[in-house]
Amino acid sequence: MLKIEDMHRFHDVRDAQISPDGKWVAYTVNSVDIAADKTDTDVWITSWDGTQHLRMTTSPESETSPRWSPDGRYLSFLSSRPGKAKGNQVWLLDRNGGEAQQFTEVKGRLSGYEWSPDSKKLLLVMADRDPNDPPDDEAGGGGRGGAGAKAPRPIVIDRYKFKQDVQGYLNQPTARLYLFDIETKKTEALTDAALEAGSPTWSPDGKWIAFTGRSGKDADRYNTSNVFVMEARAGSAPRQVTQYDGIQASAGRGRVEWSPDGSRLVYLQTTGAKQGAYNMNRMAVVAAAGGEPKVLAGRLDRGISAPRFTHDGAAILFLVADDRSEYPARVPAEDGAVQRLIGGQLVVSAVEQGKDGRIAVIAANDTKPGEVHALENAELRTLTHHNDALMSEFLLGATEEFSCTSKDGNEVHGLIVKPPDYQAGRKYPTLLRIHGGPNGQDQHAFNFERQLFAANGYVVVAVNYRGSSGRGEKYQTVISADWGNKEVIDLQAAMDHVAAMGLADADHLGIGGWSYGGILTDATIAKDHRFKAATSGAGTAFPLALYGVDQYIIQYDEEIGPPWKVGLEPWMRISYAFLHADQIKTPTLFMGGEKDFNVPLMGGEQMYQALRSLGVPTQLVVYPGQNHGIARPSYQKDRMERYLAWYAKYLKPEAAPAVTSGGAAR
Repeated sequence: MLKIEDMHRFHDVRDAQISPDGKWVAYTVNSVDIAADKTDTDVWITSWDGTQHLRMTTSPESETSPRWSPDGRYLSFLSSRPGKAKGNQVWLLDRNGGEAQQFTEVKGRLSGYEWSPDSKKLLLVMADRDPNDPPDDEAGGGGRGGAGAKAPRPIVIDRYKFKQDVQGYLNQPTARLYLFDIETKKTEALTDAALEAGSPTWSPDGKWIAFTGRSGKDADRYNTSNVFVMEARAGSAPRQVTQYDGIQASAGRGRVEWSPDGSRLVYLQTTGAKQGAYNMNRMAVVAAAGGEPKVLAGRLDRGISAPRFTHDGAAILFLVADDRSEYPARVPAEDGAVQRLIGGQLVVSAVEQGKDGRIAVIAANDTKPGEVHALENAELRTLTHHNDALMSEFLLGATEEFSCTSKDGNEVHGLIVKPPDYQAGRKYPTLLRIHGGPNGQDQHAFNFERQLFAANGYVVVAVNYRGSSGRGEKYQTVISADWGNKEVIDLQAAMDHVAAMGLADADHLGIGGWSYGGILTDATIAKDHRFKAATSGAGTAFPLALYGVDQYIIQYDEEIGPPWKVGLEPWMRISYAFLHADQIKTPTLFMGGEKDFNVPLMGGEQMYQALRSLGVPTQLVVYPGQNHGIARPSYQKDRMERYLAWYAKYLKPEAAPAVTSGGAAR
């Protein structure tokens, strides 16, 4: 059976990159250094036949973004390991052997890079140095604390959206594109600070660069990213190719990609600013010279990611998020019928295409974490096995799909995970675990949390409530400006369903989630008293109090409207849980990161204080220094221990464990 101690034994495999000769696939493996209480990412390679596996980096610092030079001579990566210059730099591994060498010595904040087709240049995505950063040679590296350290400069804000989780206050210089010459190591700026640039790609002939950008004061106010093209030389003026409110282009899963002949670009369009929280990406093609874009696969009412032309330019490969699964598909470059490339209940999270057309993917299913696979003739051939030995130790609970109908007629889909020793006809304590987003879905990929709860004797219910992805655009947007209403109806229907199935013990029901899952936990327990225990992580029940405090100002203004413009009614409606806290009877554990700018801790603090004032059993756990996603491994383990202890206290009091990692949270 799975135990909490197993949670950091798993390896997270990502970022597959096929070598130019097609013989190797580079990728990253993320693991946990328990002694150092941190995660570490290393670069590995596997042969295409899957017989050889080589770990290429072993330093205690992480190495990410492996990329092959087009001539096949180097395997490069990003790392902030100690070297000739501080911060993230490009490092090179010579295929002929030897240790990795630091290649760049840039002073800015380097976040991405791409090799030119002739292997003579690197295209860098880099923001100029933050003026608040101390000089490299300043004692203690810091000016951030310590005896005699200089006081940090005041943070001056003058932009509309000024906060972002992890990044902090958005007063730093915006990202720009730079050209780095391999031979001379000279760096030249391609774009200026007035144009925020990202996700660049080289044209096949190396003469042009396509990227996404936005410019103008408060450009982020209207989600006005667009596609730009420019010559690959300093002094060239970027040319805007699209005129659209909402281009989605994140590295790997949505950047702009060139056709093999360099005449066209494929990219993703989002819903736009008003429905930005529920964006269901659509795929569009536009001539590199400009013109009217053409939306492809327009009848496919599902979210799309990672589009790219096939090596012959005849079609476009992409990923589709579809009702608890995610799979690769193909559509003719001139549009037409969509062809699913592999069947089954699985999640393909990344797709990479080699020069000769071979395809590598990262794929997972209910019983197998993500690994690198070759996609051949509609079948997956496993190339890596980083988690196989570990998974062989465990007896897992069965994962099953279910569907039901809510009281207002909505068809609800979800997953049920049963205890590994499940016995038909027996009722079990049951946990409703709610995913975040809401733009996401519970899907057929190995999920440690669900399996751990199942191993502890719970039936686990995961629901793709309205607002979730995978069911079409209308299904996602129907909750716009009406949070905590239709979603709760769907969650209640799911619990009614598992009770009717004879699975759930109606006297021993728990609920919980993180982020939007925490928000919906608060909303549900304010309306439904069947739950005997709840855990609400990184949530809020009083959105009006977070206006200007969290990172969602665009959504507040566009989707709901400023309170002085639309009045208080819509804000009061979505603040139901806090304003009706006196209706809550469920013992609730609130949790959050001290430095969360996504859903700030105050959301949990307010609900904790309300329940404490009302005499409802409650507790607040604060993780010091953590953002929205709890990153420190010891805190991750502590959180899971507290989940189990809280649920056991109220759902299985005869077997309630004690939390042993006291001191991990304050």
